[in-house]
This record gives sequence, C-alpha cells and structure tokens, in this order.
Amino acid sequence: MSRIISFSADNSFADDLKQMVKDTGYKNRSMFLRDASIHFSDSKLRGELNQMEHDENVSGTLVIYYQHEVEHRLLDLRHSSLVSVQSYHHNCLPENHMCVDTMQVRGNAGDLRKAISTLQDNSGVDRVGFTLAPVRSSGCC
Repeated sequence: MSRIISFSADNSFADDLKQMVKDTGYKNRSMFLRDASIHFSDSKLRGELNQMEHDENVSGTLVIYYQHEVEHRLLDLRHSSLVSVQSYHHNCLPENHMCVDTMQVRGNAGDLRKAISTLQDNSGVDRVGFTLAPVRSSGCC
C-alpha cells in the first residue's frame, strides 16, 4: 500500500530535482526521493564507514576494479580474518581491459577500512568502492 507524501520546494530546487532524477536513471521522483531519504537517514543515524567506531559491525558490498596481476590480493582478502565474505562474483570486462569483483562482506568497520586501504594501495587496483547495507528492524531474512 502506498501513501502520498508531499512537500514544498523553491523553483530552483524543483528544477534541480528533475535533472537529478533524469541523470540518475530513476523512472520517477517518488522512487528517487524514497531512496535518497533512506540513504540520508541511514547516513545520519550510522554515519559513513570512515566515521564509524572501529568495532561497529557492518555489512555491505565491496566492488573492486583491477588488473589481472593483482588477483591474488583479492584471494588473500577473501581468505583473511579481516572481513567475512558472504558471496563473491568475478567478471571480466574485456572492453575496459580490466576485471571487477563484487563481494558481500561483513565485519567491523575498522577492519573493513583497513582491507579497503590495503586494496587501494596496489598499483593494479583501479577503483575500490563500498556500499554500506542499510539496517532494518524488520523485513525479510
């Protein structure tokens, strides 16, 4: 069941919002604003990974773009005690001349920051990103 929630905005914001929705590929403002609100609220409540206490338990998705010569570093991470890898997916991107791995991980914030930093310090790693999973008090699983 959906409910309509409305709010007022000045013309400049309304125009910017229209462009943000379009640029991000959302089909409509409602879904964009819902996701933006959830992300904002979660960020305000929990903070970003780099601001969390060392021992705070977190989970999320780690995305690593890299060259083949550093593949062993990812294997090391998957078998390390820093993070627990719940799932792992590898994909070759021949048109980009690189690979990408995604890992669903969990662990404490400090160890995850250390793992990300270790990956970023490799010359064959092009980009590392982490998306913190939202926390729900109820729902599936």
